[in-house]
Amino acid sequence: MSLPTSEPIPDESDNLPPARRRRDRRQISLLGSDEHAAILDELSKETSPSFDFFLFSLLCGVILGVGILTDSPAFFFLAVLMAPFMAPMFGLSLAIIVGTGRYFLRSLVSALVGGLMVFIGCGLVGLIPRFWTSSPFNRFTQAPYHTQLNWADFIVITLGIILTTITMVRSEKKPLLFSAVIAYGLYLPVGTAGFGLASGVAHLWPEGLAIFIIYLTWAIILGTVFLRFMGFHLIKPFGYVLGTAMLIIGLLSLVGLNNFYSVMVKQVAISSVLPTPTPTQTQTLTEINTPTETPFPPTLTSTPTHTLVPTLTITPTLVPSATPVWALVVSQNGEGAVIRAEPKSSAKIVTYVLDGGLLKVLTETAKDGAVIWVHVATNKGIQGWIVQILLKTVTPAPAW
Repeated sequence: MSLPTSEPIPDESDNLPPARRRRDRRQISLLGSDEHAAILDELSKETSPSFDFFLFSLLCGVILGVGILTDSPAFFFLAVLMAPFMAPMFGLSLAIIVGTGRYFLRSLVSALVGGLMVFIGCGLVGLIPRFWTSSPFNRFTQAPYHTQLNWADFIVITLGIILTTITMVRSEKKPLLFSAVIAYGLYLPVGTAGFGLASGVAHLWPEGLAIFIIYLTWAIILGTVFLRFMGFHLIKPFGYVLGTAMLIIGLLSLVGLNNFYSVMVKQVAISSVLPTPTPTQTQTLTEINTPTETPFPPTLTSTPTHTLVPTLTITPTLVPSATPVWALVVSQNGEGAVIRAEPKSSAKIVTYVLDGGLLKVLTETAKDGAVIWVHVATNKGIQGWIVQILLKTVTPAPAW
């Protein structure tokens, strides 16, 4: 005897043909809780990183470091292509939906270790300028663009997260192209930070790491929201805790980066020059004329007394000091300028200053061939030499 059924018994998800599984993925919003759980389990397996993830992250960091060292966009592009599939980034959003702290911690550690591999790979290449001071590769004009918040990178990583989430849910193929877009937004800042820390180039190390944390947090939050939009509901209340924690971390990182920029990048206001008081010397002359007359009789005696008492009074005044000269960095190509330890083009780079950066001009100048070098100091007290034509004075400077 056969039991009547009103609808066919669904097959196990692992035994379904590929065409049926793809169709179910495309109609994810129409599936029940059991089908959702099966797809979530399958996605969790796909987002588990392997050893290749960490190996290719290290290789990506080395190639990225070469790109920063040679200032070549081609190596930046190659580093993005060599980046592994960014499975842990999607796994973090999936862990919030599932509400499993262990899965979230595993994905977070994998994502951070992958970023650390890129950091180390770029750092190894960043040691070259320290030991090879005469290296011709010392411009580093491309790197600073990846240590700043800008709308272009923000839009790129947003599109990468959205398209990766859609493809991961509705297709069994890994979205390698969209993953490369995510790697561009996450790995370039953290790699630049590693290069800056190892090479000693200022304004690369802390900013790049902060940008990496902000973009990583945004990727987790956006991926979670888009999974929710595609029909996945938070299974456990712990998922709300994880999502709220990621939102708070992102806001704190953004506020901290803004405060850092307000202190380090904002131009230093130049105080108005007050008139210097002129030293004065006051001399007081006191004349005392005391005539004395003896009454008659018997004799008339006149004794004139003329006393001149000079009194010298010196009023303490302020010692006049030279007015400091400030100059703005104005490069010809808008990419900023480097400050070197000595007044020559082969000297070691001390720091890097973006266009609009304010420098204090010191008194020393030097000439190397036809190039005039000026001794300057940054607002952090770092001193070095810069080509004169890259500066534009904002305070009066004699014979400039």
